[in-house]
Amino acid sequence: MEKKEKTYVEDVDRSLYDFRNVDEDVYKVEEGLTPEIVKQISKEKNDPEWMTEFRLKSLEIYNNKPMSNWGPPIDGLDIDNIVTYVKPKNNKMSADWNEVPEDIKSTFEKLGIPQAERESLAGVGAQYDSELVYHNVREEVAAQGVIYTDLESAMHGEYADMIKEHFMKLITPDDHKFAALHGAVWSGGSFVYVPPGVSVEIPLQSYFRLNAPGAGQFEHTLIIVDEGADLHFIEGCSAPKYNVANLHAGAVELFVGKNAKLRYSTIENWSKNMYNLNTKRAVVEEGGTMEWVSGSFGSHTSYLYPMTILKGDDSKVEFTGITFAGEGQDLDTGLKVVHVGERTLSTVNTKSISKSGGISTFRSAVVIGPKAKGAKSAVDCSSLMLDDISRSDTIPVMEVNCDDADVGHEAKIGRISDEAIFYLMSRGISEEDARAMIVSGFADNVSKELPLEYAVEMNNLIRIEMVGSIG
Repeated sequence: MEKKEKTYVEDVDRSLYDFRNVDEDVYKVEEGLTPEIVKQISKEKNDPEWMTEFRLKSLEIYNNKPMSNWGPPIDGLDIDNIVTYVKPKNNKMSADWNEVPEDIKSTFEKLGIPQAERESLAGVGAQYDSELVYHNVREEVAAQGVIYTDLESAMHGEYADMIKEHFMKLITPDDHKFAALHGAVWSGGSFVYVPPGVSVEIPLQSYFRLNAPGAGQFEHTLIIVDEGADLHFIEGCSAPKYNVANLHAGAVELFVGKNAKLRYSTIENWSKNMYNLNTKRAVVEEGGTMEWVSGSFGSHTSYLYPMTILKGDDSKVEFTGITFAGEGQDLDTGLKVVHVGERTLSTVNTKSISKSGGISTFRSAVVIGPKAKGAKSAVDCSSLMLDDISRSDTIPVMEVNCDDADVGHEAKIGRISDEAIFYLMSRGISEEDARAMIVSGFADNVSKELPLEYAVEMNNLIRIEMVGSIG
C-alpha cells in the first residue's frame, strides 16, 4: 500500500476542514490543461524535482475532480481558455526599484507602491501577472533574521526543506478543484519566516497586479511566524477592466507558532471581470493569535472564505471584514473557524454593503471539535442595502461537538436612514457625499484596523463605488 504523505496538521480530523462535507450536485467541464504545459511552467520556474512531481500530481487531481456548484455561478469563466502563465517581457526580479522595466514600474508607481515602501513598510514584494518583479526588505529587519523573499528562489536556498515541509500541506490539491489547479500551475508569491521572539514593528507587504486579459494569477504566499514572534502582513490586489474573464486562484498558507501573533490584512480591488476564487488558511498553535482584516471591493464573482484552525490550547482568532457588492457583482464571502484545542476563542465582526443590484452573501462555519473544551465563538455580521434591487444573504453554519462550549451568532440588516441623510444635507453636504460618509462610517470597524494610508485607500474605494448611488 502506498504510504500517504503527512500533512502539517495530521493530528487534526481533516473532515472538519471541508466547507461542505455533505454530498453536493456537481457539473463537469472539459479540461484543456496538459502535462506538457505544466512541465513547461515547471521548467520556466526552475523547480526542484519534487515540485515538478507535485505539479503533475495536482494536475491529475484537477482533471478528475468535479466542479462544485453550490456557490454563485461561474458560467462566464471559460477555464479552458484561461492563460495559466504570463511572463512580462524583459523581466527579472530585482531588489532595486530602478531596475524594474519602465512599463511595469509606471503601473506600480501609479498605485503608490514605492512611496508606501519608503514611508511605512518594512519590506515590499510586487508581482506583475505571473512573475515577481521586485522584492526588497529593510536592512534592519533582515538583521533580525526575518526572511522575506520570493517563494521560487527560496526553494533553492537554506530554507528549501522548510518550504517542502509546509508547501500545500495546509491547503492540499484534494481540497477542491481550484486548489488542485493552483497546485499544478502556481507561479510567484512570497515566503516569509519570522524567527522565534522577533517582533517586526512595521508591516511587510505584497502587491499583486494582473494586467493581461484572459489570464489567471496563481501566486502562493507562505508565512511562518515562529514561537513568540509577531508580524503584520498586508496584501493588495488590483487589475484593469477587460471584456474577457480573468481568474485569480491564489493560495495563502499561514503558520502561527506557539504564543506568536500574525495579522494578515487584505485590500482587494480586482476589476469587475475577475473571478476571485482564492483559498486562505491559517493554523494557530498554543497561545497563538491570528488576526484577519479583509476588504473586498472588486471582482465579478468571489468565493473567499479565509479559514483558521485553532489547533493549540488557548489559541484565538479575530476576523474583521467588509464586502462591497455593486452592479454586476456576486460576492460570496465569509470565513471558517475550526476549534481543536481547549479554551480557544474566535471573534468575528463583518459588514457587507450591496447596491445597484449587487449580491452580497456572508457564508460562515464555526466547528467546535470534540476535544475543544471551554471554546468560545461570537459571530456578528451586519448588512447594509442601498436600494430595492440589491440582495444580501447570511448563511451561518455552527457545528458543536463538545458540551463545554459557548457559541453565538448575530445578524442584522438595514438601510441608510433618511433622517441621517437629511441632517447631513442640512449642513451643506450633497446627498451623494452624505451617503458615502454614512457608508464609510459603517465600514469604520475595518478601516480603523488598517495603517492610515490603507484606511484612506479603502475610504476612497467606497467613495468611488458610491458615485451615482442616488436613487
